[in-house]
Amino acid sequence: MSLNNLSVGRLAAAGLVLDGAMATELEARGCDLTDSLWSAKVLIENPGLIYQVHYDYFSAGAQVAITASYQATPQGFAKRGLDEADSLALIAKSVTLAAQARTDYLARHPDSGPLLIAGSVGPYGAFLADGSEYRGDYALPQQEMMAFHRPRIRALAEAGADILACETLPSFAEIQALVALLREFPQMPAWFSFTLRDDAHLSDGTPLRDVVALLDDCPQAVALGINCIALDKVTAALRTLSALTAKPLVVYPNSGEQYDAASKTWHSEGSHCTLTDNLAEWQTSGARLIGGCCRTTPADITAIARRARRQ
Repeated sequence: MSLNNLSVGRLAAAGLVLDGAMATELEARGCDLTDSLWSAKVLIENPGLIYQVHYDYFSAGAQVAITASYQATPQGFAKRGLDEADSLALIAKSVTLAAQARTDYLARHPDSGPLLIAGSVGPYGAFLADGSEYRGDYALPQQEMMAFHRPRIRALAEAGADILACETLPSFAEIQALVALLREFPQMPAWFSFTLRDDAHLSDGTPLRDVVALLDDCPQAVALGINCIALDKVTAALRTLSALTAKPLVVYPNSGEQYDAASKTWHSEGSHCTLTDNLAEWQTSGARLIGGCCRTTPADITAIARRARRQ
């Protein structure tokens, strides 16, 4: 499949169901992800599991598979003794695994397309593996930030990703660097999704109006929004964004459970709210690309896809 910026932009505007958590599914299949590489280490140890998770999300109704490259960088792999060539080959493999799952799924369900592969570009804070992707309290000169992201983006683009998922971004300076870097890859569309301090500010405190102004001027940014956000924070944030931009909004929140950083465990707060409960409200607020982030499963995506088909 080869789609240009305009084609991907039209699909985004029409609405797409994204997949859900990769790490949650890998853990459910026996992977230990207590590691600075997180799900990227499975690219080394058991890539067949990543293929299977992608296939299961397509089976659940996802129209977009997000690659297992969120924490996959040459710098991160170098700590495991891998050279740059081997690291870039693993990043490319994250695309080919998703593409093979798509090919195999479409062979059995030829009327299910088009299905897209989104190359995950996680933030510098994900490489640091210290939780700073939720704070944005890191800084690199713009050229150094671009140098950090360039090899992965090139590998994802050359491997055939249809769109880049520049995701879980907490830092305005990093978003600026990525926008500048995209100009080196003029055929690659991207979505940008952020972590937030509140419904009007990026995690680093930058007003969302400044972030949106930057992305509105970036023709390669075909959608923008939020991910890895608590369910009860979604609607207010979408309303802020929809008042600032006419671009399609992307949202893939967490499951509704709460994360305890001290014990590194998830627990329920007693709420039975699900991703589908507020789906219509999110769509009214401009959300067109909707899926799940941490702790979501193929069952969640099935529910979203079924609800979306009925609307």
